[in-house]
Amino acid sequence: MHPLPALARRFAIDWLGRADAGVPPQIMVPGYQVHIAGVELDGLAAYTPATVGQLQQFPGLQLTVHDLVHTGERLAMHFTEHGASTRHDLRGAAWTGVALFRWDGERLTENWTQEDYAARRRQLADGQPDVVGAPMVAPWTVPPAAPDPAAEDAVRAWLATAVPGADGVRWDDGRDGALIEPSGVAVADLFSAGDQVAFAATQTGAFLGAGAVPAVDGPVRLGLAGLVSVAGGRVSGGVAVSDRLGLVRSQTRR
Repeated sequence: MHPLPALARRFAIDWLGRADAGVPPQIMVPGYQVHIAGVELDGLAAYTPATVGQLQQFPGLQLTVHDLVHTGERLAMHFTEHGASTRHDLRGAAWTGVALFRWDGERLTENWTQEDYAARRRQLADGQPDVVGAPMVAPWTVPPAAPDPAAEDAVRAWLATAVPGADGVRWDDGRDGALIEPSGVAVADLFSAGDQVAFAATQTGAFLGAGAVPAVDGPVRLGLAGLVSVAGGRVSGGVAVSDRLGLVRSQTRR
């Protein structure tokens, strides 16, 4: 087992799965940075209690890994978190996410993540949890793969106009169409492991509306994270997770 996936295993099982607050200092540096859904958590002093609060809301939370790639220096995984909420009469929910990690050769140093909190909110409201997708058979023993700069260039170009329903990429829970008409993108993090490319980015564009929330012409921001595959110089599949709940909330506060 390569030591980087071994750290990810401890993150998924010993930390989140067992809710052991003694684990983060063992696998993360004191200044561990987390960027998630527009929130910045700087250091374990901010990150650990925030996550403990989530784990207390979902006692027995589990994380199922669907895909994991790494280069030996960088690691990304597509996962589903699932559990029952104490704030919702123990109604269950399963919501997908993508996380990108950095490390210093010993401990994790930084994480970019998006999780489909809109899907979680829907399930907790209607009491109908989504089905958890098939797990990756052996995520922790995946060997490192070399970066592919051409695949990275293809994904950077794709991100500028990417919307749900195209290129074989599954967005969020697969239920919604595009929320914005993208006109630009800022890439915060991106790396490749073979023909798979992980990214964290923010699209900007016009808001197309959602339910009772009307469209607006002015630019809005939509956070994304994904793990996609590239074939023949084009994005050909994978997953993207967006902060659509944060986007809609930002428009209801206008």
